[in-house]
Amino acid sequence: MNVLVTGASGQLGRSLRDSAVNSPHHFIFSDLVQDECTVSLDIADPVAVAEAVKAYEADVIVNCAAYTDVNRAESDAGKAALINSYAPSVLAGAARDAGALLMHISTDYVFDGNACVPYREDDPTSPVSVYGKTKLDGELNIKESGCRYMIFRTAWLYSNYGKNFYKTMEALTADKPQIKVVADQVGTPTFAGDLADTLVEIINNGMLDKTGIYHFTNEGVCSWYDFAKEICDSFGHLCNVIPCRTEDFPTPAARPHYSVLDKTRVKNTFGIDIPHWKDSLKVCVMDFKK
Repeated sequence: MNVLVTGASGQLGRSLRDSAVNSPHHFIFSDLVQDECTVSLDIADPVAVAEAVKAYEADVIVNCAAYTDVNRAESDAGKAALINSYAPSVLAGAARDAGALLMHISTDYVFDGNACVPYREDDPTSPVSVYGKTKLDGELNIKESGCRYMIFRTAWLYSNYGKNFYKTMEALTADKPQIKVVADQVGTPTFAGDLADTLVEIINNGMLDKTGIYHFTNEGVCSWYDFAKEICDSFGHLCNVIPCRTEDFPTPAARPHYSVLDKTRVKNTFGIDIPHWKDSLKVCVMDFKK
């Protein structure tokens, strides 16, 4: 089977490169800018996408590309919509025409965060930011395209690749004697390696008929403060991490106060065990120290 991965230079795309090393299937990694490990592909160009899907005879398209700068999206809505809303519709159309499956990555930000129990896949969506709205529009465009799809909503994604909260906290707690981190936003960190492993496992096991929307994060629940404190302690840093409230750090984009995702469907459908976020953080830190 041929698997075309888009956004392969991002943290999930690079994690997929690691996870797919021993796969019996042929993975083609692409991004807007070509490097030694990727081919060039502009996923907002319908002609280029159709030609790539045909040339590589793609059976599966895994879309890891996204505009993820939540704050900047508030003032850069056009670009966010191009990447998060329009490009998925282009990929979906190409997948439909080629009879391929589209595996697309979405976000907890499609919800408003006003719940008090974990969100299920069929709960009402109501994004509170431009980023969340563009990601939801991308989901809707895929569903309306007529292609076969799996949409995986995830949250608080981190790894040793790219820019993310984990890497920022590692650097800050190593450099500063004290930092403040919000404690009134609750969710679950997701190690990109775990999500990548799951996507590859689904492909390797041929479970491509299990279409629909799924939620995937690590197990457990924490605040950003809890996550930062655990990162600091895992690296043995002596920084004093202090909890604070969201209002102490105003940002252009509103954040969901509660974004825990219910993972029952993904675990039951694919028969997977998902590690606790603290256990996966240990794995990530060990990889960092190698």
